[in-house]
Amino acid sequence: MPPADLTVDGTGLLCATLLLRLRKQIEDPPSGTVVHVIATGPAAPLDLPAWCHMVAHDYLGPLSSSRPVYGICLAADARATRADAPWHPASTSSRC
Repeated sequence: MPPADLTVDGTGLLCATLLLRLRKQIEDPPSGTVVHVIATGPAAPLDLPAWCHMVAHDYLGPLSSSRPVYGICLAADARATRADAPWHPASTSSRC
């Protein structure tokens, strides 16, 4: 696992709140940035790879450590998600 360029601490957060924090903190870093996510929520081992697949970031998997840490490599062509609901794709159409 590559070393982290950025660490997002989601200790104690459930999936929705973790993804809100993660999405906010990865808005500015460039593609290729390696993010380590500390995630203690029980669904994190399923939710993080599913979210990465949805948005096209590379899920690197769990780290071998005493804490629940998962790796993500940010992709240049990642799909946008809603700021208030990062588990939903951003709308590409405008409303009339």
